[in-house]
Amino acid sequence: MASVMSFPTRIVYGRGAIKELPGELKRVGASRPLLVTDKGILQAGLLRFVTPLLDQAGVKAQVFSDFEANPTDRDALRGIEAFRAANADSVLGVGGGASLDMAKAIALLVNHPPPLEQYDDAKGGDARITAAVPPILQVPTTAGTGSEVGRSTVLVIDGTKTVIFSPFLMARAAILDPELTVGLPPFITAATGMDALTHNLEAYVAKGDHPLADAIAVDGLRRIAGHLTRAVQNGKDIEAREQMLLGSAFGAIAFQKGLGACHSVAHALTPVAGTHHGLANSLMLPAVVNFNRLAAEERLANAAVLLGADPRMSAQERAHRCVELIDDLRAACGLPRRLSQAGVRRDMIPRLVEKALADACHQSNPRPVTQVDFERLINEAF
Repeated sequence: MASVMSFPTRIVYGRGAIKELPGELKRVGASRPLLVTDKGILQAGLLRFVTPLLDQAGVKAQVFSDFEANPTDRDALRGIEAFRAANADSVLGVGGGASLDMAKAIALLVNHPPPLEQYDDAKGGDARITAAVPPILQVPTTAGTGSEVGRSTVLVIDGTKTVIFSPFLMARAAILDPELTVGLPPFITAATGMDALTHNLEAYVAKGDHPLADAIAVDGLRRIAGHLTRAVQNGKDIEAREQMLLGSAFGAIAFQKGLGACHSVAHALTPVAGTHHGLANSLMLPAVVNFNRLAAEERLANAAVLLGADPRMSAQERAHRCVELIDDLRAACGLPRRLSQAGVRRDMIPRLVEKALADACHQSNPRPVTQVDFERLINEAF
């Protein structure tokens, strides 16, 4: 059986890489981008790295920031109105995963009519998406989702996290400049970093044969394991910030292979309990890794070595140690270790199970997950 591998996004990375933005816009013929960024970026003043460059290059950018921390389809409809009002010819996302996902959703709506629900990947909606998408450029300011190199956008539609997936949503260029991430507070650094770690780990153990994604995931895990706590403890550690950005991007490249049960529950926790996506993954990952041990022992054993396990231990011992090392890492980052510590209530479990079961991510989990399994996993995470 044949397999297909690709990761074509153009990635401009390194300290000071943001200075290449005007040239990248010119390269794709973008002169009037809608600059999509969240309110937190505006308040933090991070556009000071971007707008002077655009002004100097004569690029006229209109800012759109009227969307929620967990963007919805209604937010995207406001965004396309802003795009048309600005007579924009492209979309520039600057910020964390919410901003980058919103940028893709707005770009999709330029030539694809609403409702966005019809493009739901779980329902075969990708077949409705054509190449008629304006140029998208992405500038991440967090090291977590890796959305800048991903081919999907995640929106809350009717209370459910919905994945819209298509190669046509890929950025024409992603600019990874660690200097834009040094001001991130410890909690956001930790939570987004655990999201990136989960992307790499779940992609590595996911069902399917994708050697290229596996190799990228392993390298992403290595970078994150060696630099996440450094970035949390010293936000100005530019080397740690740079490595985290690369590890985050690698995770999003790798998970074209698939994700797993951890993301299915995380996608339920955000709309049901309002849990930050990265924190949701952090809270669920040890329980899911423990659940997957028998089905993916060798790969979890390999991952454990990257996280610090003694390679002389048996594969069984290392796979078990993987669970402990993930727990140790999130504790070292100052993150809560139980759902109950993050505002999640037990009376939410039925809704969490229902949404997790309906989420497509667990279909590539190395071990099949039933309704009863999800109930046990969520209870274990309490």
